[in-house]
Amino acid sequence: MTSKAIDVLKNSKAYFEDFITRSTYNSNAIEGSTLTYANTYAIIFNDESFKITATSREIYEAINHKYAINHIIHKHVENLTQKFIVDIVKTINKNILEVEGFRNVNVLIRGSEHIPPDKTQIYNLMMYFIDNYNNTVFDSVFEKIATMHIEFEKIHPFIDGNGRTGRLLINYELLKNGLAPCVIPVEDRSIYFEFINRNDVQGFAKYIEDKVKQEEVRIEQIASAEAIGDRR
Repeated sequence: MTSKAIDVLKNSKAYFEDFITRSTYNSNAIEGSTLTYANTYAIIFNDESFKITATSREIYEAINHKYAINHIIHKHVENLTQKFIVDIVKTINKNILEVEGFRNVNVLIRGSEHIPPDKTQIYNLMMYFIDNYNNTVFDSVFEKIATMHIEFEKIHPFIDGNGRTGRLLINYELLKNGLAPCVIPVEDRSIYFEFINRNDVQGFAKYIEDKVKQEEVRIEQIASAEAIGDRR
């Protein structure tokens, strides 16, 4: 799939709403959001037919994630920079937490034995990460995504929003390479965390590749349904 995915994202209202809702719902649910899929759609696309019960944080998380995806869609052709990453995490945390840059405190990751590096190491680690991201040659885009995503989550460079930012960067790289984006479903949360905890680059690379193939099928299905609708 060349540029078809990005064209469909920009030009198909049905697929755009479908992908944005699925991506937002699942990524936030992985981090503990209790919003339902229907409520997520209602919040980010202003559907007042649903009665929504949610915390203000969950509402902001949904809205912010939508805008962060938009940022990825329109900026995916650019090389990865510190500003690009910080802009994503600032968007994700808007009206929730003030984030101006890399963390200046030490953090822990819930449910993980891994302890992220000391706050004094973050700037240098991220400069190396960005340089490595832009200049290292990998065997495949999926190996690159898996390697760099695991490394990003291990560094854990921000106070909050690391998981959501990392998953957005997965789609940044997919779109940059003319591939369909992907969604990691909340049902796969344990599998996904195990890839990271075990540094399982090959397993995670295959997983992402499979999700991209599934998304390609979904894009075709939605495009076909839209075409039938247009002829009626």
